[in-house]
Order: sequence, then C-alpha cells, then structure tokens
Amino acid sequence: MEKNRESLLNGQFKFKILPDGALDKTKVTCIYCKGEFNYHRSNSSLLYHLKAKHPGVLKSDSGSRQTTLEQYRARGGVNSEQTNKRITDAITCWIATNCRPVNIVEDAGLCEVIKAATGDTTYKLPARKTIMSRVEELYDNKRTEKLEALGKVPYVSLTGDHWTSFGNDNYLGVTAHFIDNDWCLQSFALTVSKTTERHYAEACAQHFEDIAQDWGIENKVTTLGTDSARNMVAAVRQLPYEHLPCTAHAIQRSICVSLSDSGIDAVLAKCRKLVGHFKHSPSNTRELNAQQVAHHQKEEPLIQDVPTRWNSTLAMIQRVLQNREPIGATLREQHSKLSMLTDQECAKLQRLSELLEPCRYVTEILGGEHYISCSVVLPAFCHLFRVMEPSEDDPVHIVKWKKLFSEDLAKRKENSNLAWLKLATALDPRFKDLKCLPKTERGDVWNSIADLLKEKEKPKAPSPETTDVPDVPAKKAKVFLLSSSDSDADEEEETNLSLINRYRSETKLEMDACPLQWWLNRKGSYGKLALLARKYLSSPATTVPCERLFSLSGHVVQKKRASLSSANVERLVCLSSWLKVKDKGKGQVG
Repeated sequence: MEKNRESLLNGQFKFKILPDGALDKTKVTCIYCKGEFNYHRSNSSLLYHLKAKHPGVLKSDSGSRQTTLEQYRARGGVNSEQTNKRITDAITCWIATNCRPVNIVEDAGLCEVIKAATGDTTYKLPARKTIMSRVEELYDNKRTEKLEALGKVPYVSLTGDHWTSFGNDNYLGVTAHFIDNDWCLQSFALTVSKTTERHYAEACAQHFEDIAQDWGIENKVTTLGTDSARNMVAAVRQLPYEHLPCTAHAIQRSICVSLSDSGIDAVLAKCRKLVGHFKHSPSNTRELNAQQVAHHQKEEPLIQDVPTRWNSTLAMIQRVLQNREPIGATLREQHSKLSMLTDQECAKLQRLSELLEPCRYVTEILGGEHYISCSVVLPAFCHLFRVMEPSEDDPVHIVKWKKLFSEDLAKRKENSNLAWLKLATALDPRFKDLKCLPKTERGDVWNSIADLLKEKEKPKAPSPETTDVPDVPAKKAKVFLLSSSDSDADEEEETNLSLINRYRSETKLEMDACPLQWWLNRKGSYGKLALLARKYLSSPATTVPCERLFSLSGHVVQKKRASLSSANVERLVCLSSWLKVKDKGKGQVG
C-alpha cells in the first residue's frame, strides 16, 4: 500500500524524494529512462511518454488498457436484469404509442437491430405474452392516473360516436374533456368498447350511462357531444345531460344541401369526373405529374370530394384550379374525349371556393381539443351569416347558393343547444359583449347567469340522518324569522348582480389571448362566476376528438389484426391516445 502511494501507473513512475525524505507530489521520475516530469494529477503526459519512448512496456501492461466488451458483459452491463427490463418497457411503449402489432417481437430483424445497438449478441426479445402483460400493466397504471384526474374536477364533458372496424365490428368511442385545477383544458379517451346491440336510442343511452358509472363521473357529466344522427339525439334525451350537436357536422350538411339545389351541381359533377379520370388510372396520374413538372408546379395528386368528409369539396376545387393548365395539357396529349372546364365554369368554381373558405376556417377553429371552442360557436355562426349575405355583384347561382346555405344553417342553429352556447359565449372574456346576439337577447343571458349564481347559494336539503334536531325555543324562532326577511334575498341578488357587472366592465380580451389564463388570474376575485365558467367552457364544439380516436383505431385494427379481442383493442387504442397527449398550452386558439 505504501508502494502504491509512492508510485504511479503500476510503479512505472515514482514521485521525487526530497532531501528530508518527504515526497514531492509535483515531480515524477520514469523508472526506465530516469527522466523527470512535472505531475499535475493527470496521467495523460505520462502515458504519452510511455507510448513514445517505451512502447513495448505499455503493450505488456494490462492494467492501463480499456475494459473490453466481453469484460463489460461479464460484469452484467448489457445482460443485467435492470437493462433487460428497461428495453422491454421501451418496446412496450413503442408498440402501444405507435400502434405496432404485438407479434413484432417475433421479428428477427428487430432482434438484430437491438443486438447491434447494445453489442450483446446473446440478447433475446421478450415473448408476446410478456409484452401483452406489460401492456395490461401500463394500461392499468395510466387508467388509475386518469381516474385520479377526473376525481379532482367538478365538471366533465363527453363526446361520443360509433365506428365500424375492418372486421365489421362496431365500437363506441367516448372522450372526456374538463378544465383542471390549473385551468388547463384536458382531453383524453375514456373507452373504445365493442357493442353488439342494434343502435337503438335505448341501447346507446345505456352504453353512455355505463361508461360514466365505470369511470365514476355520472354526477359530474354536464354535456354530451354527438353528431346529428336521430338515434344519438334520442339517446341523449333519455340521459340527464345537455346535448351539444357537432357544429362541424351541421356546417358540412348545410354545404351539401345547398350545393345540390343551387345549380352549381353540374359544374361540380364535371369537376369530379375530371378528378376521377386521373385518380382511377396510375398511367394518367404519371402523365399529369409529368405535365406538372413541365409547368414548373409541384407534383401533387388531385383530391376527390366525399359528402361526409369536411371541406373535401373545397380541397377538390382548389386543387383542380391550381392544376388547370397541366390537366388541360394532359387531356390534349391523350386526345381524350373528356372536356376541360371552360373559363366560365372555372370562374364559378373560383367564386364557390371563396365562399367555402370561411366554412373551412370555422370548422378548423371549432375542431380543436386543447383550447376553448364551445364559446366560439355563436360568433362563428354570426360570421358565416355575414359572409353569406348576397351582394349586388353576385350572379344568380351564387345568390341562390348563399340563400340556401343560410336558411339551412339557420335551422340547424336553432336545433343546437342555444341556451348552453349563449352562456358559454358570455363567460368567455373574448366575447362577453355578446355582439353575436341581438340586443334584445343579451339581457336574458345575463339574467340566466344571475339565476345560476343564485341557485349555487341555495342550501342543500337535509339528509335523513340529520332530520332529528332539537326544538328551537319560541323566542329564538321569532328572532330567526325576523332576520330571514326579504332584505337578505335582495342583498344576495344585489351581490350577484354586482359580481356580473364587475365582470362585464372588465376590458375585453383579445382574440388571440387565452380565456383560461384570464380566469386563472382572477378566479379568487370572481369565485362562483369562475366556477361557472369552468363548467360551461369545457365542452367541445365538435366531435373531432372521437373522429381522431377512430383514425387511431384504424391503425390498430388492421387486416392482419382483425381478430384482436375487444379488451385488447380498448387497451391499445386508449394507451396510444394517452401516451401521445402533450401539453398544448392553456386555451390558446390555433
């Protein structure tokens, strides 16, 4: 031990000994060439000396060599239980998040990749049963987290819809939306459960009720958002929840109805025929791409519109107009009998695209999951009605289309939950001036808010356990009667009105600002009104969350995975949705 203290690099360098017998730790001497070197607590210069002057000595010294991979593996570096568990957990999260099939762990190529990455030629992938058990464990852990999050909030909104899988099985998808205690809008999937009954209203209502009970939120659900299908509308009537029809579905149905009766359908039919000519033939598509390059345009396919796909008609028109010259050149080279759009027809389509653009903008604004959208519905309707007002320069077919669209959309607006939408609009500091409503209706909205605040102050009915109370003496009873005069009720009402008036006098929030952040900074001063805003602003305006959930389900239930059990489908789809959730901010629009 004393020898090691007086030397370096296994005795190849020794510290200089001073005349008094002490060691000089700043000087070392090479035992081979007796050369003296400065020492600064680093062996780099000493190793360099050995390599340059005494290479044979360095090679024979095994103590200075780096640990080999075999030596590292022998110590349990790669094959350790902790490392194997970490790799298995990473594979599990990868399969769940990116919707990979579980049997991918039987892929020899994946095993070779991991072997190359770890340097362990003996590594073996986990079995399918191991992965599925980890998926179940991960699902249970994440579900517990979601249950805890739901248990901390007073109000929850739901959206639901049905989906048919590749194997012709029906699934009901339900998503939850709420504003947490930090005033962040949260949205995640609750279930994608398989259903076998016919979609009668009673069965649909029972499914929604069972899901709410399963998650322990049956007393917290405020609204249920669905499409406008009759069975779904009838199902919500049987439930104690408010119904919010999908606004995007309403706008798309109004577009389809107005296009079929306005006289523009002939031009659209011709446009669809042109698109089909290229979509159904790879050879025609290649020739079109060549013409796009020749005209210095981007190679891009044409888009076929679908009545049930939002904004697909606008996308088809825009893509055809952008590629008008390449399409015409391709048809001329093919000597096709298919006629190209005339200048007059292109002008009609151009004008129609300008009218459909606001519909696309409104649909995208209302389709967000991580910002407030319910309060934007009435301002969006107001914007569309204003855009669709006929002008003197409009041709007859455009005037007719505007009229049909406005009339149909007005009917669908009346069938929406206007009472809920008005309250949500008033509680959004961006739209609290209620300019989207007639002046005669604005006072009724604030009166409704005052009534809601008053209802929150009503004492709860005594429970049966507390009904047996001692009799109150006659003198004290008279005092109570005198103190509970109408003046208290008037004072209470005046307090609520002053709270509302103070809120209305606040400076209007900018459109690109966050209403939830505004309420977070003022929740202490507004109390009951802030809690009311938390209830009415959490409802989404569309069923986009369910639509996205079904797109995710399509990646899970594929042709090679059509026999997945319903329980595994629910675990995989929900896990993928939960693991992909990121913090999107606190209520910003767009």
